[in-house]
Amino acid sequence: MKAKPAKHSGEVILEVNRADEDFLATASASSLRIKQVLVPIDFSVCSRKALRYAIPLAKEHKASITLAYVVPQISAIGEYGGIDYAAVTKEMREGAEKQLAALAVDEVRGVVATDTIVRTGSPVAEIVSIAKKIPADMIVISTHGRGGLKHVLLGSVAERVVRHAPCPVLVVRERERDIV
Repeated sequence: MKAKPAKHSGEVILEVNRADEDFLATASASSLRIKQVLVPIDFSVCSRKALRYAIPLAKEHKASITLAYVVPQISAIGEYGGIDYAAVTKEMREGAEKQLAALAVDEVRGVVATDTIVRTGSPVAEIVSIAKKIPADMIVISTHGRGGLKHVLLGSVAERVVRHAPCPVLVVRERERDIV
């Protein structure tokens, strides 16, 4: 393989021969291909940080981003009688749809193509289901870094998503050295 300067600054012309074909096939086959990035959002500062990691990643790979919010399923009896859970869930979904749309405009700013999805149910199950459906090449998710008893009692959505995801998962911690 020979490289020669091109007419335009910063460009080169590569001359390849038959002996280079195996090398080129291996190089192109092993390159990372990301077309769809899923970013679960809970509207916390940490989940916005995960989105700030996903945007340049998606831009670099010419991928699109799907922002997802999961409305938790409410199933309890209120202290003062019955609560209309269907109405509460509907209101939460509508609010989340508006917030996701605003987040897409304010944070992504048209840098990459962006979709939004709002689901109701278990956050882990729904995130994994969305990742399979779209299909995601990568999930960028935040963790709040709970430790001790809180972690034992509440678990970690990010940790369980990592275990069950159909694709690689980048976990962005709340407190860490930023790389973006």
